[in-house]
Amino acid sequence: MASHLPQPVGRQREVLYLPAHGKTVVLGTAGSGKTTLAIHRSLYLSNPSTKHGGPTLLVTFNRCLVIYMEHLAGTIQAPVDVRNFHHFARGYLSSRGKLPWGSICAPDERLRLIAQVVNEARQTGVQSTTLKRPAEFLDEEFQWIQQHGIVNANDYVNAERIGRSTARVARSERPGLFDMYTRYLDHRAHARKSYDWQDLASAVLREFKGDATKRMYRHVVIDEGQDFSPEMLRSLAAAIPQDGSLTFFGDVVQQIYGHRMSWRSAGLVNPKIWLFTENYRNTKQVARLALALAAMPDFPEDPDLVEPTAPVADGPPPALVPFSSESDERQRVISAATESARTGTVAILFRTRQHETKVRPYLPTGAKRLHRELDHWASGPGLFYGTYHSAKGLEFDTVFLPFLSEERWPHPPDVDAFGEHEAAIRGSRLLYVGITRARSSLVLTYTGQPTRLLPGDTELYRP
Repeated sequence: MASHLPQPVGRQREVLYLPAHGKTVVLGTAGSGKTTLAIHRSLYLSNPSTKHGGPTLLVTFNRCLVIYMEHLAGTIQAPVDVRNFHHFARGYLSSRGKLPWGSICAPDERLRLIAQVVNEARQTGVQSTTLKRPAEFLDEEFQWIQQHGIVNANDYVNAERIGRSTARVARSERPGLFDMYTRYLDHRAHARKSYDWQDLASAVLREFKGDATKRMYRHVVIDEGQDFSPEMLRSLAAAIPQDGSLTFFGDVVQQIYGHRMSWRSAGLVNPKIWLFTENYRNTKQVARLALALAAMPDFPEDPDLVEPTAPVADGPPPALVPFSSESDERQRVISAATESARTGTVAILFRTRQHETKVRPYLPTGAKRLHRELDHWASGPGLFYGTYHSAKGLEFDTVFLPFLSEERWPHPPDVDAFGEHEAAIRGSRLLYVGITRARSSLVLTYTGQPTRLLPGDTELYRP
């Protein structure tokens, strides 16, 4: 299979050949070539003709990006192993005899168990404002507990929270909420589920601490690392020997899973930090809109934010197109996307799987869905569709972002569960991800009024 992998340029070459030991953090703006360099770095570290060469894990967050990376490189073979995190975690636990068949609680069952815990608490007279929240709020709070490796109520009460204002749980409410979390674990155990997808990383970390055997990988390279939880990063840091290396590539602006952390708390003590500011992907016009979005109030200041250098590529300004009805919007977007896909790669991205499912029957035959079961990446022009989450790390010649109305953004279920401010932050970060997937052409559409999350400067859009 032919390689589509661009060669490293500028500071990318410096990072590529950094020493093959210790921990390195590379923070880059969207389009700065982090995924490209993650592949090159993996190939360099695994080179058997070098003294440092050894088995290397190239790990990312979602399955689609794994397939895309394999496509870019042509073929990636041992000693480089390309996986998403949960594939790695399940493989390791299975190798240690700690993953019986059917022992992972599925997301739907997890929500059902959480709802059961809430109902039981209400029936027994428990008084807590958190019981008035939707089950999705408790689900997310339990995730936060698991993803930060918190194992007792005292640590939860004392934990400092970053970036969660309206959704924050008051310290006085935390003991009661942690009690509900332990009840959830009891219900899960009664259902014969040892894990759910949120605490696999903690299970891996615990197992590594008692594992004296030789590590399978000498090097670990993480792509899209901003979406890894602290426990995921700690477990990956534990997966390498003392003479090994861990290289982290990430962009805090594209963080859509809410894992803001210090490097030390994530197991990366005093890492060497490199910044990539050059944008090699987007045109000036697309990048200008992304920068304006990141400058809006719903993007809180972050000490790790990398200010991008404006790209030199030129192109048309993004289009912001109104429609009188969502059915007309859907029809026109599909028609325009299908036409554009004759000569380039095109993606239609959606806020939720539910919206994707409603549109799917109207898409042309041959449109490729971005999802975890994707098993190959087609070369050449074509139409892709999926959620913003599934498109993380990917890029397309043209991107369509439909249904950006004020009624849908911020996402109403997020507003109900986490409050207006937190929902706006989540929506803004998702929009940033969607916008920066476009290499040259970007079309945003809405019915009624556009979301307030988009910059209002008309000069950013086509007249």
